[in-house]
Amino acid sequence: MEETQEMDTARKRYEFKKMLERLAEKEGSGTELITLYIPPDKQIYDVTAQLRDEFGQCANIKSKQTRTNVQSAISSILSRLKYYKRPPEHGMAVFCGTINTGGDRTNLECEIIEPPEPLNTYTYRCSSSFELEPLQQMLGEKEIYGLIVLDRREAYVGFLRGSRIEPIRGVTSTVPGKQRKGGQSSARFQRLRLIAINEFYKKIGDLASEVFLAEKDFFERFKGVLIGGPTPTKEEFEAGNYLHHELQKRIIGLFDVSYTNESGLAELVENASDALKGLDIIKEKNIMNRFLQELVKDDGAAAYGEESVRKNLELGAVDTLLLSDKLRRARLKLACPNDDYTEERTISIEPGMHIKDLDLGTCPKDGASLYVAEETDIIDELTELADQTSTVVRIISDDFEEGSMLSNAFGGIAAILRYRTGY
Repeated sequence: MEETQEMDTARKRYEFKKMLERLAEKEGSGTELITLYIPPDKQIYDVTAQLRDEFGQCANIKSKQTRTNVQSAISSILSRLKYYKRPPEHGMAVFCGTINTGGDRTNLECEIIEPPEPLNTYTYRCSSSFELEPLQQMLGEKEIYGLIVLDRREAYVGFLRGSRIEPIRGVTSTVPGKQRKGGQSSARFQRLRLIAINEFYKKIGDLASEVFLAEKDFFERFKGVLIGGPTPTKEEFEAGNYLHHELQKRIIGLFDVSYTNESGLAELVENASDALKGLDIIKEKNIMNRFLQELVKDDGAAAYGEESVRKNLELGAVDTLLLSDKLRRARLKLACPNDDYTEERTISIEPGMHIKDLDLGTCPKDGASLYVAEETDIIDELTELADQTSTVVRIISDDFEEGSMLSNAFGGIAAILRYRTGY
């Protein structure tokens, strides 16, 4: 049940992200694309009243084309709002306008989206592009952790944002080494050294407090602080209360790390995996590490690349299917208009690309131009194959090293197998 819920959440996030990319590519000739955000507590009749008023105000638009296009968009929105007595649970986002589709061609498009989180403001805007920032913010990480790695020579501060480690800034110390120079008594040297260590800890605490407390929605999103370093440095830092009191009480734990520069942040997250085991990044790292371990074995049960994974899926040999959330491909079924030939083909899809504009080749039997009989997103298509044999499907982000490796080195498609097949 938990795996199904996680998959549903990952799929919805993937679809939402892909939809925003598509909307971001759409452009109008003038300020004729309408963005309308309706929060859940807004009355629909208030919205339609404003839209009718805006329709009347269009008479003041000098450009006849822009005036006509804006009025067409408003009319299209009004016709769709008739079907709503009230906004959905999270409100609704409406994107409507005359889109440039290449050359001198245009097309009136209207899309209504129910966002994954509640909209909190009412917005009506006309522009040459759609206003997507409120929805893009919903893709942001919901849980954020502060990361600190330190020893007595240097320290580095960063964030763990969802599955992504974000380095921020480092500092170095002027703490003298343990061996004193001539002309100083041992007691004086040790006293000066302790003062320098204390000042360095204060410097680290001030930096971390400044960075972490400046985070937007700190009290809602900031879940805690992880501190890494050698013993006894990290213990001294925690015990000395060098962090702001709001951060001090959110310390999750202290963890041994070998590095205290930027690379130490990833090591800290890795070593804190037990404390963070509920987080997506830890689950994704664990599943990717399983795949990589199988891959390097002589008799490893792993496969990668679309062709190999597809054959293993058809054989029912896949235990876990790994798909990168950066996959932007479509599976096409191409056909000849004379009904004497079909083929399946996978193509890469770039935002703003129209499949109908592609040269898909000709029928090898009679030379007629092939057309698209069916089009399916590659993740939907492979997931459907996986469902037939109870295969677990994981959509992996590329916000960490192993996830980026899935996207860049393995073509975004990989599998942990139930048994080896030779494919």
